[in-house]
Amino acid sequence: MEVLAKYEPVIGLEVHVQLATATKIFCGCATSFGAPPNTNVCPVCLGLPGALPVLSRHSVELAIQAALALNCRVNGRSIFARKNYFYPDLPKGYQISQYDQPLAEHGWVDVEVNGHKKRIGVTRVHMEDDAGKSIHDGFKDSDKYTYVDLNRCGTPLIEVVSEPDMRSGDEAHAYLTEVKQVLQYVGVSTCDMEKGHLRCDANVSVRLKGAEKFGTKAEVKNLNSFRFLKMAVEQEIERQVAILESGGRVMQETRLFNVDTGETVGMRSKEHAHDYRYFPEPDLVPLRVSDAWLKEMRDAAPELPAARRVRFMEVYGLREYDAQVLTATRALGDYFEEAAKAAGDARAAANWVMGDLTAELKEAGKDISESPVSAANLGGLVALIGQGKLSGKLAKEIFPKMFASGESADAIVAREGLSQISDEGALGKIIDEVIAANPKQVEQFRGGKTTVIAFFVGQVMKASRGQADPAAVNRLLREKL
Repeated sequence: MEVLAKYEPVIGLEVHVQLATATKIFCGCATSFGAPPNTNVCPVCLGLPGALPVLSRHSVELAIQAALALNCRVNGRSIFARKNYFYPDLPKGYQISQYDQPLAEHGWVDVEVNGHKKRIGVTRVHMEDDAGKSIHDGFKDSDKYTYVDLNRCGTPLIEVVSEPDMRSGDEAHAYLTEVKQVLQYVGVSTCDMEKGHLRCDANVSVRLKGAEKFGTKAEVKNLNSFRFLKMAVEQEIERQVAILESGGRVMQETRLFNVDTGETVGMRSKEHAHDYRYFPEPDLVPLRVSDAWLKEMRDAAPELPAARRVRFMEVYGLREYDAQVLTATRALGDYFEEAAKAAGDARAAANWVMGDLTAELKEAGKDISESPVSAANLGGLVALIGQGKLSGKLAKEIFPKMFASGESADAIVAREGLSQISDEGALGKIIDEVIAANPKQVEQFRGGKTTVIAFFVGQVMKASRGQADPAAVNRLLREKL
């Protein structure tokens, strides 16, 4: 640890995000996940002679929304380019991307790590199409095969390239978390890492603290989980420091993270940058984004998570932690706001959403969008408690029934006769029976042991099946005793 303290890591991330379109970026083929291999393809995807790409307007709109959400300047004119390289799952022999004139530049993302806030720069957001997928099989046996599935070819992507502003695995983790949340909020992508909708490459180097010049970087490719990103960055920092401390020289190379060993391993040398021979895509005209179109995109943009967190604290009086939890996804934030409106008590609604509802959803393996309890019904339950028609204990019994049936609290209360008993005549009768049945405790109370009142409250609640109004019970008990 003392050795590591001598050095400063320098980290930048390249985040590849699949846009949430129904069709590919340059043709009408579907982007659906899990289709049989090589079925969602056409002459354009396959790069057949004479096939011409046609840019999807929806892809551009989503890319613009992503750029705006990441505080980037959207360029009025950008150019598509051919990025030339050979790979078996790249049938055209090039990838259509953007090079020196990208869609958007000069953005930023704010993160918080260990109580400290930091702004991470976003160098650029550019559009491109995805390559296919190679599946390697039998490499441990004598028969070795590689299968190529071109369904993914032409899937619309954006690449979000950060400035080298991160200095730890925790900062890299926080940055990727914020980028993912923001892009999900604006509906740009599902960011489902299991389906490859979000992939990340990390550029890592180290330098002596105080040095201005960057060290030699290594690129760790295809990190497909937040945990692996943090682990890979931290391990790569340790590896490079160990090399420098032993008098060696860090090589510029591409590496992969081995999840079994927890180490990065060399994949190929990048000592000399690969020449992709970029040149403007001759089959696509420059992309122009007018001021009117950009204004339309700005006006349609939803509230972002950071702004929503602040509003939840200011308008609803929530704690910062609660606001963070309730803005984790756009759907969860929407649910809470609707529940709070129906409940008339935002903080109570927040507790129910974060507590009982979240527990039931987790147990059932459901997402908030699949909740059997609507936001209006949850708010209705909280309102009944606030109106004194239900005790908290009784509400806890009713809620699982709401989750199982999808019914409102009012419907279940009416059917099962579970409304709170506040009538003093009915409560007085129950209290009289409890007092008569417990003379020893009555004597203790009248002898000065006032804490025994809790025993009587418990007995009355038990006799009333939890339906007695606790406040009324306390008052009447003291009067009668």
